[in-house]
Amino acid sequence: MRVALYVCRVRDRWNMLLSLDLRVDVTWWLEGASGQQVLSWLLLDEALPLSQASWLIEHFKPERGMDQWNEGHWLAYRRRKVEEYDKLSGEQAARKEVASLALAGKAGIAAAERRAGTSGMAAAPSGAGVGGMPDAYPAEGWAQLEQGAALLAERLRGRQLLAAEAEALLADTVPQLASWRAAAQLARLHGRLSITAALELPTRRRPAWLSAQGAPRCRRCGSVARQRVPCAACGLAACAYCEACLALGRSLACALLLRSTAPSAVRGTAALATGGGLARWGLSAAQSAAASAALAYLARPTSAEDGPGRFLLWAVTGAGKTEMIFPLLQHTLERGGRALVATPRRDVVLELAPRLAKAFPDVTLATLYGGSTERWKDAQLTLATTHQLMRFYQGFDLVIIDELDAFPYHNDPMLAHAAAASCKPDGNFIYLSATPPARLQKEVSQRKLAHARVPVRFHRYPLPVPHLIKIPTVAECIKKRSLPAALKNSIQTSLQRDAQVFVFVTRIAQIEAFVNLMRRIFPQIHIQGTSSQDTDRASKVMAFRERDIRLLVTTTILERGVTIPRSDVFILDADNGLFDEASLVQMAGRAGRSMDDPAGRVVFASSRRTRSQVKAVAQIRKMNTIAHRKGYLHQQTQR
Repeated sequence: MRVALYVCRVRDRWNMLLSLDLRVDVTWWLEGASGQQVLSWLLLDEALPLSQASWLIEHFKPERGMDQWNEGHWLAYRRRKVEEYDKLSGEQAARKEVASLALAGKAGIAAAERRAGTSGMAAAPSGAGVGGMPDAYPAEGWAQLEQGAALLAERLRGRQLLAAEAEALLADTVPQLASWRAAAQLARLHGRLSITAALELPTRRRPAWLSAQGAPRCRRCGSVARQRVPCAACGLAACAYCEACLALGRSLACALLLRSTAPSAVRGTAALATGGGLARWGLSAAQSAAASAALAYLARPTSAEDGPGRFLLWAVTGAGKTEMIFPLLQHTLERGGRALVATPRRDVVLELAPRLAKAFPDVTLATLYGGSTERWKDAQLTLATTHQLMRFYQGFDLVIIDELDAFPYHNDPMLAHAAAASCKPDGNFIYLSATPPARLQKEVSQRKLAHARVPVRFHRYPLPVPHLIKIPTVAECIKKRSLPAALKNSIQTSLQRDAQVFVFVTRIAQIEAFVNLMRRIFPQIHIQGTSSQDTDRASKVMAFRERDIRLLVTTTILERGVTIPRSDVFILDADNGLFDEASLVQMAGRAGRSMDDPAGRVVFASSRRTRSQVKAVAQIRKMNTIAHRKGYLHQQTQR
């Protein structure tokens, strides 16, 4: 994409801006629509590649004597900066490669330039169009354009979209808006939108392609963009693009990215936040204490300079995290704010949607996931998978990240970047986790991260503490076609007490063979296996929940988000590196979740004891100790 580039001096200050429609800028600055006195105005280029124009603007600094510059000085300045960009971006090297191919006789110069998408000085324009005075926007259409700009800014509120996405949104919501580029330009001049290139090129004094630190980064997802292609849209020979977020549309160096500007986040007072509103939600004592601490944190004084606040709700598996976020959402929504609940998995989104709709019947709710029909819905409350956050920018007063430690959010910088960008600068994050990442646990211990612990489940019984037994590996059991007596007897105990039995293994490839082994040893019960590759997984989990299946062999695909009444958990090869502390705690959390069977049984079975197993047991014991100390457990369990 190509855009116009110009400079203007307002109140003795020079500004450099790009334009999607120069007529709008002429009317704004030179016809008095801005209401400001413009001392100087000069068009530098009518059709500069957006990547170059955006970089020039970001790195523009007034220089000594600039007030006395003529057109020649400005042209020289622009050419010098474009050349600097070309060195950093790899454009200069790409053009040299085109020229060398031509000189080698593989093609004529013109043909080589056509293949590269260049034409003469397209990457560093000669100066045609510099200094000219374009026409103003038609006076009779200005009032309508003002309305269109306000409408467009409202529709883009809290979002960041590429041009094609913006066009799709507007086509669905305001098809009557004909000249959206002119409207976007006016909204930008009003300060309600920002217009920039989708990729950001850092300032470095060596070629950007030599290191990740100097390479362009995608503004949408934060990933390094190493790939470059000849681009017909902007005319450059090396237009970079991001591979990481291709599924959401190609983020090119010359692609237009529209971002809304956010108003200040809503605030309340601590007195309002921690009042009687909690009673509505029927929370337990432990839940109420944690929710009150979070509400007090949301009501604290803050500013955009401090950055978004962060609060961790560290709640054991089965503690009722969803119920605890209801007062936080109520606090934000009642004050006119917008809230987001993000979770890594689509199935959790679909499960939470009716619960949120029931809890907040008078609030507009948008449910977003891959293939959702509500992707452009303007809502007060948004429920989304974490991948959908890449289309939002400073849109929410409150962002709640559920299952912070879960795949794919955990250890994915792209999703962390998207989540960070979705919150207003003075908004707040609430992190929900039963097993926070080590980094956050360290921040908690150093008192750098505000938090509240919920150490007990809603039924007020202690968490089942895992029992460790020593057995051969699953592979050896399959090979010998037998189970060690300790494991066989322990599973038999669970079956005799009429429990549903989870058996976790590390490898999908072992499931079928191990299911056959278990069927031979326990022929009297229905046994099945499932994994992420099983198309019948949902129906098997349902059959397991309804007790048609008594023993289910599975992988970590069912380590969280599944509640089966009266269940016991066996984790085989618990010493395997795939089962870290968090994973072991989550799998153990499948047991003892129901009021009818709060104890449950958990077994870590392995050939050796590992640090992860010891730490998982220690974490569970610590939560039980805290719950006991605070008086959250039933009296009979505290004796």
